[in-house]
Amino acid sequence: MNYFNQSLKSIHEKLVNKEISAKDLTQQTLDNIKKVDGDINAFLTVDDEGALKKASEIDEKGIDSDNLLSGMPIAIKDNMVTKGLKTTAASKILENFKPIFDATAVKKLQDLDTINVGKTNMDEFAMGGSTENSAFKVTHNPWDTTKVPGGSSGGSAAAVAAGEVLAALGSDTGGSIRQPASFNGVVGMKPTYGRVSRWGLIAFGSSLDQIGPITRNVFDNATVLNAIAGHDKHDLTSSTKEVPDFTSNLDKGVKRLKIGIPSEFMAQGLDDDVKQTVLNTADTFKKLGATVEEVSLPHTKYGVAAYYIISSSEASSNLQRFDGIRYGRRAENIKNLDDLYVKSRSEGFGDEVKRRIMLGTFSLSAGFYDAYFKKAAQVRTLMINDFTKVFKDYDLILAPTAPTPAYGIGEDVSDPMTMYMNDVLTLPVNLAGLPGMSIPAGFSNGLPVGVQLIGRPFDESTIYQAGNAFEQNTDFGKQTPKMGGNN
Repeated sequence: MNYFNQSLKSIHEKLVNKEISAKDLTQQTLDNIKKVDGDINAFLTVDDEGALKKASEIDEKGIDSDNLLSGMPIAIKDNMVTKGLKTTAASKILENFKPIFDATAVKKLQDLDTINVGKTNMDEFAMGGSTENSAFKVTHNPWDTTKVPGGSSGGSAAAVAAGEVLAALGSDTGGSIRQPASFNGVVGMKPTYGRVSRWGLIAFGSSLDQIGPITRNVFDNATVLNAIAGHDKHDLTSSTKEVPDFTSNLDKGVKRLKIGIPSEFMAQGLDDDVKQTVLNTADTFKKLGATVEEVSLPHTKYGVAAYYIISSSEASSNLQRFDGIRYGRRAENIKNLDDLYVKSRSEGFGDEVKRRIMLGTFSLSAGFYDAYFKKAAQVRTLMINDFTKVFKDYDLILAPTAPTPAYGIGEDVSDPMTMYMNDVLTLPVNLAGLPGMSIPAGFSNGLPVGVQLIGRPFDESTIYQAGNAFEQNTDFGKQTPKMGGNN
């Protein structure tokens, strides 16, 4: 079973008509992961026994004909806790950690009879944009295994792109769902902050993190978000707003929608093919009846500095809990309590995590709090005001997801403007708490290029509506990597 030519609807139909059982589907999925994942390294843990047991239980009680997710194998990013199943956040400090409960998003999917086949690789504690910062393995891009899959949700995006699963959960702190979705030619949604509970998500930046779905098409993505969205009493930052059916308006099209393209997102450092892809996407939307115009988000240029100060400060605070005492790695041959803390954390954390902890601790220190953290929070407010102003006149924002297609594993991007654009394109959405979705929109030298649609707070429906209209009128999302043998 590969999922290149399948969707939730087509698989569900087979399950309901008993052309295939949940156990058969799960076994075929596990077999395909074994066959394919040696080249991709998308998974850190594959739960053969648990997945097949759950599938048998679902077969015994029967597939729910009204639930598209019933009996469906999925994958979970390894920073969401899963009861009894190893959860590492791709860090040595949590190398053998087995949680005692499920994250809310995971439990909601479990309650709808999805089957968790395993945990996907990521940058350690979600700190990185290439999935090269994992403590355990480097994930490869299915389109070209010499290229990175993006990050930090690179394992989830690569698993979907490689046809190993139809859907996976990722998390997005500064673009970590959307950028890997772009690099892998799949659909990745970062919902509005608070739309999905963060309970059980191993925290990086608490005011920025958001769980979201990665899928092959827009309808499947909306279906998974339907399942995981909603208020959670365990997470006081989760919204009490009613969750609409995100699939209900998919066919409304884009007539009379106003779409803005920020000039700041089309600046120097953008690859020519990527820029052309955005312009081609704008032309498609115009042909479908939308108005597309240039807009401005003037404080974008301060976003990178503000993001790194805020996210690193929150990481510094959140990662204090990994002290070698209650859970996770504990250093040996220690002499005293200070020695335990220092050695456990020195051995357990990777270089990128250490860098961000140090930057965050510095930014929060008594002598520098006002100069750095407070100033960054003020800049964040200015950026939110920029978006609010644009959304008074426009329904959506269209922008590139990443400045280039996927780059080579181990390849440092030497152009400082490109490195800057790598961050500046995605992180404003997190700073402003907005929803954003990357969709496949073109190719550059055989590699996928994505564009992102950004919406008003809690208006994922309009994003899905526009994304679906684009998908139905183009064939970029139907392309599959050569390893699938389909193109």
